[in-house]
Amino acid sequence: MAQMSTRRKLAIATWNAASEGTIFGKLTIDATQTLAYIEHLKATTGEKVSVTHLVGKAVAMAMAQAPDLNGRIVFGRFEPFQSVDVTYLVALEGGKDLAKVKIEHLDRRPVTEVAQELRRRSEKLRAGQDEEFEKSKGLLRALPTWLLRPILFFIGWLTAAVGVSVKGLGLEAFPFGSCIVTSVGMFGIEEAFAPFTPFARVPVLLLVGAVTDRPAVADGKLVIRPQFTLTATLDHRFIDGQQIAVIGKVVRSVLEDPWQLEQKPAEAAEAAA
Repeated sequence: MAQMSTRRKLAIATWNAASEGTIFGKLTIDATQTLAYIEHLKATTGEKVSVTHLVGKAVAMAMAQAPDLNGRIVFGRFEPFQSVDVTYLVALEGGKDLAKVKIEHLDRRPVTEVAQELRRRSEKLRAGQDEEFEKSKGLLRALPTWLLRPILFFIGWLTAAVGVSVKGLGLEAFPFGSCIVTSVGMFGIEEAFAPFTPFARVPVLLLVGAVTDRPAVADGKLVIRPQFTLTATLDHRFIDGQQIAVIGKVVRSVLEDPWQLEQKPAEAAEAAA
C-alpha cells in the first residue's frame, strides 16, 4: 500500500462537506508597475523579490487598516491580534507536500527583508532542518486518519484560537497568523480559489495567479498589459461587503503603485488608504 503524503492525510482528516458562510472574490491587477518595482529592487539590493512577496505585503497593510479582520474567534467572541502576521505556504518535495512560514509584523517590514526571511526559512524546511516542522510531521505520521481529525480540531483550537504553544510537538501559538498567501502562478495557473483549512482558523486565504499578457483599456484605448488575478476566500463571520471594499482598495493601490513602499511606513499606509 502506497504511503500517503502528509498533505493528503491532512486533507482527508480535516474537511467535511461545506457548511460555513464563505465569501469568494477576485481582483485583476495591472502588473506593469509591480514588475518594474521588482526589477528595481533586484538592481538596487540584489534581492530576488516576487509578486507573491508583494501580495503578502499589500494584504498585511490592508489588514492593518481593517482591525475587525485581524483576529480570531475564541469562546464565541472576536479577539484581535496584536500584530499583522502573514503565512506563506511553501512547496516541498517538488509539490508533493506543503509547509508554512509565518512572517510577523509584515505590514511594518520592507519587502526585501520579507523575501530574505522567506527564502532562508524555506531552504531550512526543504533541507529537513526546521525542528518544529519535523516534530509536527512525526505526530501526523504516527496517528491514523480517523484519530487525526478530532486531534487536529483540538490542536487548531488550542493553538490558533486560544494561543497556546506546545513546543514538544512543534506547535506554536497562532501558527498561521492573520492570513495565508500562496501562489498557483508558479504552476502556470491563472486563477483558482482555496478552501479553508479548519485547524488554521484564519479569516483570509489569498491565491496569486500567473502573470500573463492580457487586453486592457487605458485612456479609452485597447492595450496589452501584464496582469495577474488575485483570488480570496474570506470568512463571513469576520468580514462584510464594506470591509472587502476597503481591503480591495488598499491591495490594488499597493500592487499597482508599489513605489509608495519606498516611503516611510506611515506615509505608505496613508498613500494606500
